Amino acid sequence: MRIIVISDSHGRRSSVDFTLQAHPDAKHVFFLGDNVRDIEAVKEFYTDRIFHIVQGNCDGDTPYPTTDICTIEGVKILFTHGHYHNVKYTTATLQNAAEKSGAQIALYGHTHIAKTEYIGGLYIVNPGSIAHSREGGNSYAVIDITPSGIMPIIIKT
Repeated sequence: MRIIVISDSHGRRSSVDFTLQAHPDAKHVFFLGDNVRDIEAVKEFYTDRIFHIVQGNCDGDTPYPTTDICTIEGVKILFTHGHYHNVKYTTATLQNAAEKSGAQIALYGHTHIAKTEYIGGLYIVNPGSIAHSREGGNSYAVIDITPSGIMPIIIKT
């Protein structure tokens, strides 16, 4: 199963749409906040996808939670924007929350810096920003969940 992870679009709907078009085989799309209007504007065109959305610190009053959990192919995924977990300084709080929930994958955004880690059986993935990277190149993540394992990949755009 292939999933796409997008964060921090900040008004760049075309970048979100381009990413979804580039991966027609991805049935699950995670949007980790900071302009949920961007994903809302394009998701109606992708009725074959399942969208998992959380709000970010720039989203104001939306109906989406700040953190959520789902299970795909038997793999539990905790996903959040990350501002309430202080991810700009450390992923320790996020890691602790993921471990307590029994998650095998923790997804977060907020920093605009793409990063993958594997710590004690937990994949921690930040897709970076699809629109305003702080590291020289916008990015998103693709994660393949297969019987052989979990493979997160950062894609630079």
